[in-house]
Amino acid sequence: MAMLEAVSSLPDDVDSLRQIIAGLTGELAAAKAGLVTKSLEIETLKVQIARLRRQQFGRSSEKLDRQIEQLELVLEDLEVSAGADRPASEASAEIPATEPGQRRHGGRRPLPAHLPRREVVHAGTCACPACGGVLRQVGEDVTEILDYVPGRFEVVRHVRPALSCRTCETMVQAPMPSLPIERGQPGPGLLAHVLVCKFCDHLPLYRQSGIYARDGVELDRATLADWVGKMAALLKPLAGAVERHILAADKLHADDTPVPVLAPGTGKTKTGRLWVYLRDERPHGGSEPPAVFYRYSADRKGEHPRRHLAQFSGFLQADGYAGFGPLYEDRDGIPATVSEVACWAHVRRKFHDIHLATASPLAAQALERIGGLFEIERQVNGQSPEVRKQARHDHAQSQLDDLAVFLDAALAKISGKSELAAAIRYARSRWVALIRYLDDGRLEMTNNAAERAIRPLTLGRKNWLFAGSDAGGDRAAVLYTLIETAKLNGRDPEAYLRDVIGRIADHPINRIADLLPWNIAAPASIPAAA
Repeated sequence: MAMLEAVSSLPDDVDSLRQIIAGLTGELAAAKAGLVTKSLEIETLKVQIARLRRQQFGRSSEKLDRQIEQLELVLEDLEVSAGADRPASEASAEIPATEPGQRRHGGRRPLPAHLPRREVVHAGTCACPACGGVLRQVGEDVTEILDYVPGRFEVVRHVRPALSCRTCETMVQAPMPSLPIERGQPGPGLLAHVLVCKFCDHLPLYRQSGIYARDGVELDRATLADWVGKMAALLKPLAGAVERHILAADKLHADDTPVPVLAPGTGKTKTGRLWVYLRDERPHGGSEPPAVFYRYSADRKGEHPRRHLAQFSGFLQADGYAGFGPLYEDRDGIPATVSEVACWAHVRRKFHDIHLATASPLAAQALERIGGLFEIERQVNGQSPEVRKQARHDHAQSQLDDLAVFLDAALAKISGKSELAAAIRYARSRWVALIRYLDDGRLEMTNNAAERAIRPLTLGRKNWLFAGSDAGGDRAAVLYTLIETAKLNGRDPEAYLRDVIGRIADHPINRIADLLPWNIAAPASIPAAA
């Protein structure tokens, strides 16, 4: 009843309703920010309590150490969320000086004096823009940025001379270049280094903080987390351009892997998923650049890949996960736009495991026959689709026919409850999708390309823990997309991100594809600091 009364009291005109919606949106954003702040406070206290317990009981135990590490990772994810939600105009936490007495009142802290300096002078115009008169320097503004080049920190000094016209006294000064983080102190090289250390080298931010401290640069985890959150938001449109490039393909590889997520309010972890979708035409001599994009979901329901691939049509190579099934099915009389291609590596793995466990002669024979099919593929790898298709028809077709007869005969001889029988049924139930590669030279025998793209996630997931919201997973997906796509194209991910972060703030959003790894030229070498 109260809800009905509230609805009936709303104004009828659209402008008033828009004002109400805008106000409610602001209140919701403020409430969300408040919740993140409270969560940060709670997790900070938990970490402090755990550390005190370790001190109280003397020697640390493996269980307590793991508890502290988990709390550190949760706190890290919350701090990154806070950084992403904080307005871009708010300055990041300052980088503290390490020498005593360096802090100036009413301004930024100076950067550590022991670091080498590299000066960049922004000279501006040579003549007065008002009257064409001669300019003389009357001062200068200096902005120091902490940056990182491979192997060392440096301070970049942006010097902007202040000039005055001798004739009309007009003041002239070059504008300050755009910074990756407005009013912030990190340079693009440092930001790229932090991102690659976290998402490529699997170093949590609290460990990075300790490493940087040994170089005399104090960067606390909250500062690093703030930067990661802001960079994920800044780079998200570029990850979207990667995704559009991939979905325009006529064949994709797909896979997924579990990731740990802290269930809100319980202190226990649940399992989310990171999905991978990959385009790679190199095995059949294609000219389009390879790329991979990742998506996060809180569970493994089939609705997620269906949503991710809603704009895709073509061949999809994946495992036997049932959630992909509806993509391959006709709906309401409309033919399916996605065709399934199964993976022979999955089939071979099942027989391999059985052979290792039981030394089954039938499993060994199956492996030998499947190995012959893989040998044909090795010989035509990188060839044109036409050459690959012809080789498969000439050599693989008859071997596949013989393999089908062999598997059916073997199944009739063994117990239907055995692991070997299950492996045979798996292969025969997916036979149409397994042999689809015969008739199209663009297709692969295996989904190994997607499994390789999943491997960095499996290596890194012990070193991060999402704090119960989708935001952490979405950020990781953005950054993995850019880092792994750069690697697929032979680019050093840190150098690539350094270049992109240095440009993207001023880059037109409608030309974001210019910054993709295959479109952006490799940067020139960085001058040495003094």
